[in-house]
Amino acid sequence: MFQDEIVEEIHRIREEYSRSFNHDLKAIFADLQKQQAESGREVITLSRKPGLATRWSGQTKDLGEDAKDSSHCST
Repeated sequence: MFQDEIVEEIHRIREEYSRSFNHDLKAIFADLQKQQAESGREVITLSRKPGLATRWSGQTKDLGEDAKDSSHCST
């Protein structure tokens, strides 16, 4: 079977990271949240709530019936 060096490296790093927290998912999750907060990067939430938050304007647009009827969309 073919073994990809990059995939193997990712698996090794993931295992080391998990081991550093004694495979405790709550501790891993807390660390990832801390890293996210410290990164200063914009976080986009993909919500299932009605409406669409546009990335550029930050405003919410209610799609209403247009979102339900896809027959007007071209492919």
